[in-house]
Amino acid sequence: MNILSLRKGDTLFQVLWPVTLIFFFLITTSASAAPPLPARAASLLNKAKPRVEQELQQKGFKLGQPIFVRILKMPGTLEVWIKKNNRYRLFKEYPICSYSGYPGPKLQEGDWQSPEGFYSVSARRMNPNSSYHLSFNIGYPNEFDRSRNRTGSSIMVHGECSSRGCFAMGNSRMEEIYLLAQSALTGGQERFEVHVFPFKLTSRNLFKFRSSPWIGFWKKLQPGYEAFERSRQVPDIIVEQGNYVLKNKSIRVALADTMDKERNQ
Repeated sequence: MNILSLRKGDTLFQVLWPVTLIFFFLITTSASAAPPLPARAASLLNKAKPRVEQELQQKGFKLGQPIFVRILKMPGTLEVWIKKNNRYRLFKEYPICSYSGYPGPKLQEGDWQSPEGFYSVSARRMNPNSSYHLSFNIGYPNEFDRSRNRTGSSIMVHGECSSRGCFAMGNSRMEEIYLLAQSALTGGQERFEVHVFPFKLTSRNLFKFRSSPWIGFWKKLQPGYEAFERSRQVPDIIVEQGNYVLKNKSIRVALADTMDKERNQ
């Protein structure tokens, strides 16, 4: 019987509903998967794959497990954490080849400043065709940034070793990072979080930099940093009324309402 023909007592909705479910599944599945790799990018990742797989195996991981990325401007490292047994464990620290600006958030287009805050990368932000070898867009400006009229675009983690607000990792390191991200997204992770901090937000470090005009900002980012340090689970951070909020605990970690208040703290 034709699937569109109605049996006695059937409604059009009852007949079409299974087809609708299949169509929805196909659309959502393809939307969350990492984009297909062009030949050049596939060749680069295949070259990196043996050394990455060997190191993963030595540390008890495998390609395709969920990842979390944390960037520390000082001392200039990008950390890749991998989820194992419901907790994230540090896989590797990669030296950042170059980033521009100083500790503190990005404020506007063209200030050559790298951002700080809580970002996430979905499959559509992966760029295997990057003119900087390989790259992914961290998602600046996010909702929090936009609520403060911060501008800028195309803030990437990429290869090469020059930066105008991005985090340049060098080519071989970027091949490894991209492979880990691509594999996680292909393996089912919907998106991976990227947290960018000026340094490890310990109380001791905050005291050391207490004279910075951004000390108020950093103190309000600290709960997000500490939540991961305590649990080794990536905190669920949302934006409510222009503020970062740890969703499950409703702990405010946002900037003050205006830039003047930030600088006066």
